[in-house]
Amino acid sequence: MSDTIPAVESDAGRTARLLAGFLAVAIVLIADQASKHWILYGLDLPQRGSVAVLPFLNFTMVWNHAVTFGMFGGVGRHGPLVFSTISMIAVLALLAAMWRARKLWIAIAIGAIAGGAVGNVIDRLRYGAVVDFLHAHAFGYSWYVFNVADSAIVCGVIAWAADSLFSRPTP
Repeated sequence: MSDTIPAVESDAGRTARLLAGFLAVAIVLIADQASKHWILYGLDLPQRGSVAVLPFLNFTMVWNHAVTFGMFGGVGRHGPLVFSTISMIAVLALLAAMWRARKLWIAIAIGAIAGGAVGNVIDRLRYGAVVDFLHAHAFGYSWYVFNVADSAIVCGVIAWAADSLFSRPTP
């Protein structure tokens, strides 16, 4: 048996992680909404349909009335409210997880996921669908059309999953 006392987390450490997590929420949310505003009103992509940006990237306008990869698209006119409600419940769970996060980068990853989810909720409530416009394609393959919020969610989930898979448990 050890005579050492388990380390007690400092309030400063938790505060720093929470600030970083909420900063990630804000950065993702601002970048997502600003990019969508520019796509809709600056570039006028709904009228243009698709614009080649690079040999492997187009801006292609898609109104996503469903969820990831078009799943659950048959919910009907209540879809935006149903999907928004579920998303905001998930955001609350993410914020609770961010509060418990013991690593700075996990708090940031969770913040990115939450910021992306809120960005897509804003679209659903404002437009009735999510604004998707990034269309990557290469070597004869065309990916789904997505947005900045989706990218932040995927990157955050990958970081969080990698930590879960490859980190040693803390005593």
